[in-house]
Amino acid sequence: MLAVFLSPIYLLFQAYILLWLYAWADSCSPALHSLFFRIPVTVLYLFFAVSPLTGFLITKEPLHHFLRVISNYWLGTLEYILLFIITFDVIRRVTGHSFFMKYRYPAMLHTMPKNLVIFGGFAIGLILMVSIYGVLHARRVYVRQDPVVIEKSSSLPGLKIALIADLHLGYNSTKSHVRKIADTINSQNVDLVCIAGDLFDNDYNAIKDPDEVADILSDIKSRYGTYACWGNHDVSEKILAGFTFPQKETIVRDGRFTEFLHHAGITMLEDETVCINNAFYLVGRRDKDMAKKEQLPRKTFAEITEPLDPSLPIIVMDHQPGELSEASDAGVDLDLSGHTHDGQMFPANLVVHFLWENACGVLKKGAMTSIVTSGAGVWGPAMRVGTNNEVVIANVSFDPATDQ
Repeated sequence: MLAVFLSPIYLLFQAYILLWLYAWADSCSPALHSLFFRIPVTVLYLFFAVSPLTGFLITKEPLHHFLRVISNYWLGTLEYILLFIITFDVIRRVTGHSFFMKYRYPAMLHTMPKNLVIFGGFAIGLILMVSIYGVLHARRVYVRQDPVVIEKSSSLPGLKIALIADLHLGYNSTKSHVRKIADTINSQNVDLVCIAGDLFDNDYNAIKDPDEVADILSDIKSRYGTYACWGNHDVSEKILAGFTFPQKETIVRDGRFTEFLHHAGITMLEDETVCINNAFYLVGRRDKDMAKKEQLPRKTFAEITEPLDPSLPIIVMDHQPGELSEASDAGVDLDLSGHTHDGQMFPANLVVHFLWENACGVLKKGAMTSIVTSGAGVWGPAMRVGTNNEVVIANVSFDPATDQ
């Protein structure tokens, strides 16, 4: 199990951060070199550091929910603690001012160079500012407008689609955030709403007041309704700091997920196709990871499109933006996806574009257009830095002049 192998590395990082904090405090004032300072600081730090584990092991409410929320804030902050502290220590080494080069722990604690006060102060200040910004920024919802041309004729003059994904309803979501998403969609007067997977965050019990959340989603208005496909997190699994634990039995989706969707007025398409207004097809594809976990078959793009009338526009919701060439070759006109979160937090937002052909945004693949949203919610760390929660508005026009 990967989590078991990585746990010693996690503990080493915690020891490194604590020693760095002790050293910085000692460089600020000799008075902080005392048990009266170190004991409460250590206890507080360890409370946050072990919150992912305690939140996993303690199942009694409301303590369980509180610890899971705290752990998600902590995991985001930890990323920037490591990023900034390691960066500043590397700078100190390169410039020849690193106390690691001149002193040996613990003797160095009594004679820390004064520049550590400045370097450490900058690091701590940046950690706090970026973390607070990330938490606040994750509460906002933006609108992204994407023009799309489908190279087919249609009985419709155009089609306005609201695409969202990755709500991850659970520990990181709130009713006010879901309300922002619903209000944002309603302000756009769309024809169709598509939810490209990961409505849930593996645990139905993590949703506070699920009936009220479903009521909010049921208020979303559109001409043709709200449709969705499943994502890889729309299954019931135990997760610790992002790592899933293997189960002896086949993973079964919580039946309350389906009941929630019915309450919310959301139509789930699971390798299924509907013809809307005799004007276009909408397909919801079964997620590949979810199909593997539940040991269910998954149709190929060719199997999906083979029985369809190729003269009508074909729009597919597929949670993960893979197999774009296969989709294009099968005659799909518009592929709607999520999953990537656009990396969610810097610097992952730079790396993710090397992992996916279309990690976020619009990509033309033959006659097909791929649209990937960064998502309307967050997963894991309850922060966004360098990316946005968004509602994508796909403004579709039909151009029979280019119809092949």
